[in-house]
Amino acid sequence: MFDGRRRQSRLSGALQIGELIFHSVVRDVRKKHHNAFVALGMNLLQTLIMVAVFYLMFSVLGLRGSAIRGDFLLYVMSGIFLFMTHIKAVRAVSGAEGSSSPMMQHAPMNTAISICASALSSLYIQTLSMFLVLFGYHVAIAPVTIDDPIGAFAMFLLAWYTGVAVGLILYALKPWFPNAVGVLTTLYTRANMIASGKMFVANSLPSFMLAMFDWNPLFHCIDQARGYVFINYFPRYSSWEYAMWVGIALTMIGLMGEFYTRRHASISWKARQ
Repeated sequence: MFDGRRRQSRLSGALQIGELIFHSVVRDVRKKHHNAFVALGMNLLQTLIMVAVFYLMFSVLGLRGSAIRGDFLLYVMSGIFLFMTHIKAVRAVSGAEGSSSPMMQHAPMNTAISICASALSSLYIQTLSMFLVLFGYHVAIAPVTIDDPIGAFAMFLLAWYTGVAVGLILYALKPWFPNAVGVLTTLYTRANMIASGKMFVANSLPSFMLAMFDWNPLFHCIDQARGYVFINYFPRYSSWEYAMWVGIALTMIGLMGEFYTRRHASISWKARQ
C-alpha cells in the first residue's frame, strides 16, 4: 500500500519488455506440447509431408516441366516454406490471447506482448524447421545451392510479416465476430493453397490469370524468393515492395482496430469465444 513506484530508465524498461516477450515466446512454443522438441518435430513432420505431397503431385501430373530450370525439389520447398510461414503467422497472431484473457490480469502483461510472443514463436518454429529440412536435404540427397541466400531469407521474413499483418486484422475483429473470424481464417488459409502461387511462377502465367493472383502479397513474396534462389529466374511480374506496403497498411489498420477493441473490452466476451 505504501510502496512507492520506482522510476525506470528507457533501457531498463526495454529490457523488461524483452524479458516478458522471451518468456511469453517460450510459453507459446511449449503450449502446443509440453516438450519443445516434440512441438518442433510435429511442425517439421507437417512441413515434410507437404513437400512430399506436392513433389508427388507435380511428378504424377507431369508438371515438372513448368518449373524453373534447376533443382526441382528446391523449387517445391521454396514455395512450401514461405506458404507455411505465412499461414502459421496468420493463425498464431489471430489466436493470440486478447484483452479479456486471464493472462492480462497480471500487471506487466498486455496485448502487445501477447501479439509479439505469438508472432515470434511462429517465426522461431518455422525458421528452425526450414533450416533443419534444408540441412537434411543438403547432407542426405543433394547439395543446396542458393544464388542469393540473404535475399531469399528476406523474402521469407517478408512472408512472415505479411502473415502477422493479416493475423492482426483478424485479431482485432475476433472479439466482435468470433465465429466469423474463425471461418475467415480457414477460408484465407485454404484459398492460399492456390492463390499463393507456390505451384507456378508469375512469368509463366498469361495476363488474365496473373490478375487473379497479383492481389496476394504472399504470391509476390514466393515469386521474388524464387528469383533469389535460382540464378536463371528473373521475376518480372511481381514486386516485394508491393508486399511490404500491403503489410505496413494492414499493420496500421490492425493496430487501430486492436486499440479500439481493447478500449471496449469486456470480461464477458470470453464466454462468446
